[in-house]
Amino acid sequence: MARRTVAVAALGTTLCLVSYTAPLATLPRIAADLGSGPSGQSWILSSMSLGLTAVLLTAGTLADRFGRRRTFVAGALVLAFASAGGALSGGTGGFVAGRVVQGVGAAAVIACSLALISHALPPGPARSRATGLWGAALAAGIAAGPLLAGAVGWRVLYLLIGLAGLVLAVAARALLVESTASRPRRPDVLGMLLLAAGLAVLLAGLTGARRLPIGAPALALLVAGAVLLAGFVVVQVRSRRPMAGPELFRHPGLVAATVASLVTGLGIIALSSYLPALWGRLHGGTPLVAAALLLGWSGTSIVTALLTRRISERVVGGARLGGGLLVMAVGQLGLLAAGAGAGVVLAALVVTGAGTGVVNATLGREAVASVPPDRAGTGSGINNTSRYLGAAIGVTVTSVLTSPTGAETPAELLAGWRVAVLVAVAVTLAGAVVALACARRAEQTPVPVPEGGGQP
Repeated sequence: MARRTVAVAALGTTLCLVSYTAPLATLPRIAADLGSGPSGQSWILSSMSLGLTAVLLTAGTLADRFGRRRTFVAGALVLAFASAGGALSGGTGGFVAGRVVQGVGAAAVIACSLALISHALPPGPARSRATGLWGAALAAGIAAGPLLAGAVGWRVLYLLIGLAGLVLAVAARALLVESTASRPRRPDVLGMLLLAAGLAVLLAGLTGARRLPIGAPALALLVAGAVLLAGFVVVQVRSRRPMAGPELFRHPGLVAATVASLVTGLGIIALSSYLPALWGRLHGGTPLVAAALLLGWSGTSIVTALLTRRISERVVGGARLGGGLLVMAVGQLGLLAAGAGAGVVLAALVVTGAGTGVVNATLGREAVASVPPDRAGTGSGINNTSRYLGAAIGVTVTSVLTSPTGAETPAELLAGWRVAVLVAVAVTLAGAVVALACARRAEQTPVPVPEGGGQP
């Protein structure tokens, strides 16, 4: 059972990340086909993150309550039909809407994947190996998406993703064993709506604030988005059934994992999402060239994620995350030389990938190890929500800083890119500091256990 569970969970994660990264290397071609301007391109890159962020925590709660296999299957079906719809879309609005719904389906698959693994395998070396494989699967999806899109075309790939989603749903229904929490929680509908609305309005404001001075409409959207997100935080603190109760964050391991996920999205995921478009405008070349460059990052992270299982169990998660983030920050500094040539950029991405693999594998373990067994789906949801919240904001900020008008000269484009890289490095270093600080407290802090105990 354990092997089947790990295989299905890993393949589901890979498929979700293929759909997430498919537009990266082919963004100029997609924009030309759909008639998308600079703002439309920002929405294409960030829209799936919006769907993921809005639903991940709720998906984890639903999985704990109604069944992780059932939720996984439903997510695979939603991903399948949304991908097919995206392939057939004729304009930017329809494609962006399809990407948002893809994110909803992917949220259910990703939130359940780690919860299914935690149910199938007890804590220890076996689970560490499984979460390392999950981290490698995540990186494999990141690597495969741009390569496949460049090879077969984005519309064909989206149809293939739709077919693969149907196959995944059938396989999950046949091979996975159902599991639920013994003390399930009700979904936090108000929290979900506030988070989704706040993020959507904030992204709209960031996209509208592409030029200085910021106009009144964009400023109003930014303020409204911040208010809605603040309302989400208030609901989580005061609600009797929050999506992510404050009591969970008493464990430093979950704090470290949440912060590391957030800065990974704000940093390297945001930079790598925009890098192919930047490369095409600076150096030309086919989408496959840009995809091959990204393979230096994602391919290296596959290897290091698998090797992470060799790290001693005595090294706490915060220390692993902090070390990985420091390596990622060093690698990102090399991206300042994006105008120099492929060799320098590839070397920087390889270094970044080495740290990313350690972080991805460790996040998979910490997401479920730092919460009570009854809340495995919620722990996975918190972890991945942070990642894609960071990615949604980071991609938009990187796009705005690098190319506010879409008509910059190469020198202006590079100047804006360097600002975006320095922002990403600073955020990543801050995350490393938090993770290392959490590592000092983790060994003395037990995982919170709900009243009455409980097992998945």
